[in-house]
Amino acid sequence: MSVRKNSQPPAAGDTRGRLGPDERAAAIAAMREPGAELDVLVIGGGITGAGVALDAATRGLSTGILEARDWASGTSSRSSKLVHGGIRYLEQMNFSLVREALVERGLLLQRLAPHLVRPVRFLYPVTVPVIERCYVGAGMLLYDLFARTGGRPPGVPWHAHVTRRRLGREAPGLRRDAFRGGLSYSDAQVDDARLVSTVVRTAAAYGALAANRVRVEGFLRVGERVVGVQAHDLETGERFEVRAKQVINATGVWTDDTQALVGERSTFRVRASKGIHLVVPRDRFRSKYGLLLRTEKSVLFVIPWGRHWLIGTTDTDWELDKAHPAATAADIDYLLEHVNTVLQTPLTRDDVEGVYAGLRPLLAGESDETSKLSREHLVVHAVPGLVMVAGGKLTTYRVMAKDAVDEAVAAMEGRIPSSITDDVPLVGAEGYRAAWNRRARSAKAAGVHVDRVEHLLQRYGSRTDDVLALIAERPELGESLPGADDVIGAEIVYAASHEGALHLDDVLARRTRISIEAWDRGVSAAPVAAELMAGVLGWDAARIGREVERYLERVAAERASQQELTDEAADRVRLEAPDFTGSADDPDAQDGPGEAR
Repeated sequence: MSVRKNSQPPAAGDTRGRLGPDERAAAIAAMREPGAELDVLVIGGGITGAGVALDAATRGLSTGILEARDWASGTSSRSSKLVHGGIRYLEQMNFSLVREALVERGLLLQRLAPHLVRPVRFLYPVTVPVIERCYVGAGMLLYDLFARTGGRPPGVPWHAHVTRRRLGREAPGLRRDAFRGGLSYSDAQVDDARLVSTVVRTAAAYGALAANRVRVEGFLRVGERVVGVQAHDLETGERFEVRAKQVINATGVWTDDTQALVGERSTFRVRASKGIHLVVPRDRFRSKYGLLLRTEKSVLFVIPWGRHWLIGTTDTDWELDKAHPAATAADIDYLLEHVNTVLQTPLTRDDVEGVYAGLRPLLAGESDETSKLSREHLVVHAVPGLVMVAGGKLTTYRVMAKDAVDEAVAAMEGRIPSSITDDVPLVGAEGYRAAWNRRARSAKAAGVHVDRVEHLLQRYGSRTDDVLALIAERPELGESLPGADDVIGAEIVYAASHEGALHLDDVLARRTRISIEAWDRGVSAAPVAAELMAGVLGWDAARIGREVERYLERVAAERASQQELTDEAADRVRLEAPDFTGSADDPDAQDGPGEAR
């Protein structure tokens, strides 16, 4: 018996793509049904796994995706939130990687996710006149030309030269003696966690079966061939098997751990590199540009982010807990020290609203002497029935997914269509520009300020009407959460009913960014958000209290870890807070080996 295929596009106003608790239960029931066999099963719910599920589903393949924690709970919610070509790779002569990423940037901006991805302007400062300006300008010209080779408009303007005098007017928060002008250029930014959940929703809209909080604990084999997985539903405690013709391992920094469950030795490793970011208020210094600064180790970005600046990142090896990488006091001081060299008024620890740490999955060979770490991706048919995709970057997730599914279908019988995801808008993208044009009418009809509708449109696109409908039914859902003026109650309800949020942390850290954007990191919003989620997920008072307590423990542990000087000490302190992963009947259950991301 085969799982039903569904590759028909979602109609306007269709409810497919909803990731509520009922849809999760139905997906698990379909995957575990006796005799069922998927065409493709994806392990890992980060951006790569989400992209793989969408690619496979839109080819007409019966598809499932499992994630051990929450969608995007690993690397894919802790990035610099940039959709970019990687301008520094031009110096490394890696032109193909830069061009590929720039073409994908244009696709996301113009076609696939215009409601989530938007242009951002950066300054590349110069300190040496003439020679440096000409050298950097040549690189910028190449960057802009590559962006225009994809057959579609790039969605961003050309670079421009900025004089020292103009820089003083447009970036008065920078030290006058720091630069001799510079060049401005455009890239794009995205709420990375929302991108992932939206890609998963789109995959589900095309028939993919999606379930988070389901951990893969082993592989099913017939001889040498992988034919499925052993899965554990961490919400109910149930264990079951899922069978598939091809399994795709897209677990990022957990790739080696997942691969070890097969018992096969890999020809390469995935090493974790820790990068941290600081969130500071936008009013701490004035600039029309973000900044790209060179450091002795890498580059430092200062990125406009709504009412905030994101400052990052570091780049250090990490061999401790992968689920909760910890930022140290030394990491924070490193970023503040470097950004303060160019600011009129230095930032202090008191200016830091939020801190987050993430791990980059970098490819490494069997020894560091024979191969260098890479941001390129690799696809390997590790054993029959099991494809592994690793490396890469958020911007090129669609290409990684295409390559992984190409490798999987090469081993399948029959003629299978090629990838079409370069022309498949994500949920909320179709009709977004028309919705934006009528935003004033929508605001008036809903009885909310037009600024609120604009905020919702840039998060939900044309699905904003679904959120406004919640307010029409319950006007109190139009009110902001305590300590988080940009987030309203309807967004919390929608996260639980439509976006797969199963725990309080899922909402405060990923569906919204309250955990890094609020001064109290979501402490005052937590009880209100938990009550709102309870109505959707059926929590009783005890469960609400436990969710709030867990979240407060997480915040306290993160704050304490950020006072430590070493990775080891910070990791130890951070892990004192219990994890959210675990069934309602066994709230103290912890993650084990083989978790999928």
